[in-house]
Amino acid sequence: MRTIVITGASDGIGAAAARRLHADGHRVVVVGRTPEKTRGLAGDLGVEHHSADFARLDDVRALAATLAERHERIDVLANNAGGLFGERTLTVDGFEKTLQVNHLAPFLLTALLMDTLLASGATVVNTSSVAAKAFARLDLDDLGNERAYHPRRAYGDSKLANILHARELQRRFGPRGLNAASFHPGGVATNFANDTTSRMRFAYHTPLRRFLITPEQGAETLVWLAGSVPGRDWPPGEYFEKKRVARTNPRASDEVLARELWERSAAMVGLPS
Repeated sequence: MRTIVITGASDGIGAAAARRLHADGHRVVVVGRTPEKTRGLAGDLGVEHHSADFARLDDVRALAATLAERHERIDVLANNAGGLFGERTLTVDGFEKTLQVNHLAPFLLTALLMDTLLASGATVVNTSSVAAKAFARLDLDDLGNERAYHPRRAYGDSKLANILHARELQRRFGPRGLNAASFHPGGVATNFANDTTSRMRFAYHTPLRRFLITPEQGAETLVWLAGSVPGRDWPPGEYFEKKRVARTNPRASDEVLARELWERSAAMVGLPS
């Protein structure tokens, strides 16, 4: 039985993965932004739950402290929380919201839990997206897209950052027993894109929705990565679609970019690089 922490677990593929992994006999810890939804899912499953708004880094720090205190062992950290937003807005921490919620917050959470993750020989799974290939134009000198903001680009940049984060986690900590991966769940019929003005909302909130897959189908790769053995069942550090290594943005393989993004991200959230 593994202890599996899933963020963004109050809805969508996070909730579907939590249900499946719990049914498979794992100890699941669910984390969500909305207390009522998170508490409701946890009540249904009889599992531990925590609420945290990733648009507030103090919430992330408090979450990490609580998880580290409550769990000597965390076998899987699934960084699944994220979103696609509308007009460019800044969080209370002063960062563009898409960048913070999708990348900086999970980067910080992972870093703050690193001692526990290393002691556990853990797996870190980042939920990315095909948007990393379709829309990303990641500029290290303008991570918040202040010069040329568009919701799709901001989202694509953050999803490329998720892949780069997983690759750099593997490079830095793979020799010490940590394993990391990122994946695209597919186009899933969820409440995703509720807050965006992007045209992507039409796929999720119009009759086009019928062409999307279910949250249960979208969660399959996450469940597989969380419940299987890295190095035996899948190669660590890679990006996956439908349980297979997949192609994504060519820049996702840029080791220099991954390292520099790590250093910029660490500085932004107040951590040593």
